[in-house]
Amino acid sequence: MPMHKPLTASRSARLSGRLHVPGDKSISHRALILSALATGRSRIEGLLEADDIMATAKALAALGAEVARSNGAFEVSGQGVGGLRVPGQPLDFGNSGTGSRLMLGVVAGHDMKAEFTGDESLRRRPMGRVLAPLTAMGLRVESKEEGETTLPLTVCGTHDLIPIVYELPVPSAQVKSAILLAGLHAPGRTSVVEKMATRDHTELMLAHFGAEVLVEGRDDGTRVVTVCGDAEFGRASLSVPGDPSSAAFAIAAAAIRPGSDVIIEGVLMNPTRTGFSETLREMGGRIELLDLRGEGGEQVGDLRIQSASLKGVRVPPERAPSMIDEYPILAVVAAFAEGETRMEGLSELKIKESDRLRAIAAGLAACGVVARIEGDDLIVEGRGEVKGGGLVETYMDHRIAMAFLILGLGASAPVTVDDTRMIATSFPGFAELMTKLGANFT
Repeated sequence: MPMHKPLTASRSARLSGRLHVPGDKSISHRALILSALATGRSRIEGLLEADDIMATAKALAALGAEVARSNGAFEVSGQGVGGLRVPGQPLDFGNSGTGSRLMLGVVAGHDMKAEFTGDESLRRRPMGRVLAPLTAMGLRVESKEEGETTLPLTVCGTHDLIPIVYELPVPSAQVKSAILLAGLHAPGRTSVVEKMATRDHTELMLAHFGAEVLVEGRDDGTRVVTVCGDAEFGRASLSVPGDPSSAAFAIAAAAIRPGSDVIIEGVLMNPTRTGFSETLREMGGRIELLDLRGEGGEQVGDLRIQSASLKGVRVPPERAPSMIDEYPILAVVAAFAEGETRMEGLSELKIKESDRLRAIAAGLAACGVVARIEGDDLIVEGRGEVKGGGLVETYMDHRIAMAFLILGLGASAPVTVDDTRMIATSFPGFAELMTKLGANFT
């Protein structure tokens, strides 16, 4: 069994400089998948070259869509909707919940049997939310007792999927996307109704590829996304913008270290992904948006972050979908603020790579920060200064590891995280990039 790879972060001087964070993880998954379902050869620039994305690329290759690196970009030989082949081995998604759930939607529309598996962490994560609508459309699950929804799973797709109208019981871009991807293979129209808007990368990218997708906002605030089935669309060129969830770590570090001044270039500014920046501004953070522009159907901009005195705030539950991956680093920022920060409606954090709600609270306690969980809410008592000095258990969770390394950059005593191997699933080169800004890691 491989040894853990700990890392220690110590208080750093001011951070300064420019950086470009790796490509957005959500968009990278979707770019690969839709390129594989297109007809022809698509080119993707700026693809995130992280473990999660490479797992999706390998799964698509096993299904017959060649994925190759060429002149600094990736090219995918699309096989057309319904044109993928039966894989000769299990599809291993490593730690990637997004890749596995979206690909269940893809396989649902093919007359094939496929086994889905992943690493120890992914095998603990439930797949029931995505299996419920997909089985209603015609996907069959063979390998589990009734009620069991964790990997490994053996599923059987079909060319005769049934179009559905599905109201999401809880906000989930992954479930929405899996249904829309399956809907490409079904006759007629497949619709997803969401009471609270989630990430809209799938519908934006479907339109970019030329698929027929309709988005309707209703008077009651619900949003309906419809895809037209029996779809055919051609190749496309894409440029993946910088991941705002990865940028959040550099943003936070600059915000909490006095005298810091950092510019992050080419960050995705999709309104469904800007909750962290919005919250930090409410706390008194100094974030300036530079050169907002459009690229490949998405909004992209440069961000300038300067240090500031921060105060605690209430973060309402309706903001959670726009920053669900950023709560670990927001909790760290809250520890350096003055006053209480209450983050509400975080049930989704309990079924991420770890139970992030408990992992965050435990990590903060190890570093001398007062925090508590009340139902699905996390409350952090900020006192401006953080003691640090703790050993933080990461629970194989990349965002927990990175968040507490950022905490160590501002704490009075060094902070050690027990393992950093999993950081490569979303942010390869994290330590090196942060070090160039002035971070102190050993």
